[in-house]
Amino acid sequence: MIASLSPMERAWLAVGLLWFVACLNYLDRVMITTMRASLVDAIPMTDAQFGLLTSVFLWVYALLSPLGGYLADRFSRSRVVLGSLFVWSAITWLTGHAQTFNQLLLARALMGVSEACYLPAALALIMDYHRGSTRSLATGVHMTGVMVGAGLGGLGGWLAGRHDWSYAFTLFGMIGVAYAVVLILLLREAPRENVADNHGGGMTDPVRFQDAWVSLFSRSAFILALAFWGLNGLVGWALVGWLPTYLGERFQLSQGAAGLSATGYLQGASLLGVLIGGAWADRWSRRNERGRLFVPAIGFCLAAPAIFLASVTSLLPLAIGGLVLYGVGRAFADSNMMPILCLVADPRYRATGYGILNLCSCVIGGLTIYAGGALRDAEFNVRLLFQAAAASLVICAGFLALIKPVPSSRSR
Repeated sequence: MIASLSPMERAWLAVGLLWFVACLNYLDRVMITTMRASLVDAIPMTDAQFGLLTSVFLWVYALLSPLGGYLADRFSRSRVVLGSLFVWSAITWLTGHAQTFNQLLLARALMGVSEACYLPAALALIMDYHRGSTRSLATGVHMTGVMVGAGLGGLGGWLAGRHDWSYAFTLFGMIGVAYAVVLILLLREAPRENVADNHGGGMTDPVRFQDAWVSLFSRSAFILALAFWGLNGLVGWALVGWLPTYLGERFQLSQGAAGLSATGYLQGASLLGVLIGGAWADRWSRRNERGRLFVPAIGFCLAAPAIFLASVTSLLPLAIGGLVLYGVGRAFADSNMMPILCLVADPRYRATGYGILNLCSCVIGGLTIYAGGALRDAEFNVRLLFQAAAASLVICAGFLALIKPVPSSRSR
């Protein structure tokens, strides 16, 4: 059946298959945060220990992302995706059988190892399939799976309330393992770009981890892209970590209302933004390859005053409007980051490059959340953090304007 499909049909089939994997990826990682009461009742722990369950995942995930990307560059991307899904789903299932805090902590660390391999491999595989004017939209469609999965994380708390804390882990772990079987049958590797060796012999030089780092960091355009993505991570994590608290205090909202305002409007706007940004960038890139750079730059120029407005207004509807505009504009970057990487990196090292971007973003994000807490302890108003985020968005747009595409070539 797959053999009878046209190349474009196979390309979009791959995106559709990976969309569900991306959804499970984020659902499995975040649902533990929504079931605190049920989990603590079953396995007593302090608040610090409960927070550590998420922190250890993020630390391991960030540190191993470049290695996960390298595996996708060195071996089959589709097999790395398949292996990652199977392993983290099995670990999700095992998490539901943990009896002690240490067992839970180990399971979360192992999930960080397995999930670190997915996103770089999946996005690189999508780039292998989509080489023309569909790259950004294909990436954007895939990223909606990430957002839907994050939004569905609340299912964990709902299922924990109706059954027990372990039920959701057992259920979604089994779903993931079953879906891995579907991928074995349907997901195929795509031919890669520029893999023939320079001597015309048809052989391929093996991809080496150290060569990937040297190649990537020898290009100023990649360094600019890394600075852009790291600063973008600062903004994103600042809002994830402290926006609900700020809205609750600023507008006297309940915890539930503040959380819904902070996440519901942003997630909905971001879903729209990745699709608009992807389609717009693809259309622009037909005339100018830098269109994939210009679209997120414009988005950031719209998002900066929007988040500044949300931080200073005393009217809740204006704050919500600012958040919606911010969510749409900032999401333009999510659908274009991997296509931008294709403009600045050797095709052999795309997945490794995205892993390095992931590492930078997560490390900076973790520091940003901590800095927000330190500012609150020092009695600074959290709105200062959001105003700094608005300024950072303008700087991000400047970084994008400075990036110049590098002609594809083999690194010797």
